[in-house]
Amino acid sequence: MAVYTEVSDDELARFLAGYELGRLLSYKGIAEGVENTNYLVHTSDGTFILTLYEKRVDVDDLPFFLGLMEHLSARGVNCPLPVRDRNGNVLNELAGRRAALITFLEGVWPKRPKVEQCFELGKALARMHIAGEGFRLRRANALGISGWRPLFDKFSARAEEICAGLDGMISEELRFLELAWPLNLPQGIIHADLFPDNVFFVDDRLSGIIDFYFACNDALAYDVAVCINAWCFDGASAFEPAKGAALLKGYDSVRPLSERERDAMPILARGAAMRFLLTRSYDWLNTPKDALVARKDPADYIRRLAFHQSVGSIADYAPQLIS
Repeated sequence: MAVYTEVSDDELARFLAGYELGRLLSYKGIAEGVENTNYLVHTSDGTFILTLYEKRVDVDDLPFFLGLMEHLSARGVNCPLPVRDRNGNVLNELAGRRAALITFLEGVWPKRPKVEQCFELGKALARMHIAGEGFRLRRANALGISGWRPLFDKFSARAEEICAGLDGMISEELRFLELAWPLNLPQGIIHADLFPDNVFFVDDRLSGIIDFYFACNDALAYDVAVCINAWCFDGASAFEPAKGAALLKGYDSVRPLSERERDAMPILARGAAMRFLLTRSYDWLNTPKDALVARKDPADYIRRLAFHQSVGSIADYAPQLIS
C-alpha cells in the first residue's frame, strides 16, 4: 500500500455519497507497500480501506482481484470484502483513478515474525489454496518467470547504480532459472505477495490476509517459496531454520506437499527471490521522490538469493518433512 494520488475532502465525500456508509469522519494515507494509493477511511458506520488503482495495475484484472476476495471469504478465509455501492457496484472512479472500498480487518502485522506465527501462516496459506478451488476467473502470473527478463530489460542499463556486478549476476541467474524452472506442478490460485505486512495477527492468532492485487493462477508451491523468502530470514537476510521448518510444517499439516513440489522447492525459492529482487530494483530506480511510499532495499534479495543458491534440497529448509 502507498499514496501516489492525493484525494481532497470534497472528492472523498462525493465518492462516499454513492455508498450507504454514513458520513465521512476522517481519512489518512497509508505509506506501506508500493503498488496502489490507499487511505484508511473512518465513517459514522465503520472503518474501511479505500484503494485507488495506479498505472501498474491493469483495470481489466480488477474483477479477478475483487471477485477472488468474495470467493475466499465465502469459503472461510478471513480477508477483506469489497463494499458494494447503492447500485451494487464494487468499482467506481475517484481522482481520475478506478477505486474501490474494502472492509477493514483488525490485527497487527508482525514486523519480526515469531516461529509460532510462521506455523500459523503456513496453515493459512494451505487453507487459502484449497479455498481457491472453483474460482471461475483466471489470471496469468504477470510477474512469473516469463515476465522476469522483460522487467530486467527495463532497468538493466542502470543496475550498477544499485550495486556493482548486479547486471551480470541477474543475467546469469535468469539464464539458470529459465532452463531449470519446474513444470507440471499442482496449480491453483496463489496470493503471490504474502509478506508479513499482508498478514494480521491478534496476539499470535492469525486474524486476516490482505492485499490480493498480485493474486493469480500459478504453481501452489511457488506461493510457499514466496513465503519462505518473506518470513524466514532475519533483518540481515540470514535464513532462520526454525521459521522455515515451522512454515513448511504448518502448510504440510493442511495440504501436504507432493514429492515433485518438495524436489522443486529450492528452484522455486531462487525464483521467488529473483522476482522480488527485480521488482524492488525497478522500484528503487523509478519511484518518484515525492511519493508517499517506502522504497524497499533490493540488497535484501541479493543476500536471500545467494542463500537459496547454496540449498541442495527441501531438507535445508525443514529436515523433518522428508524424514
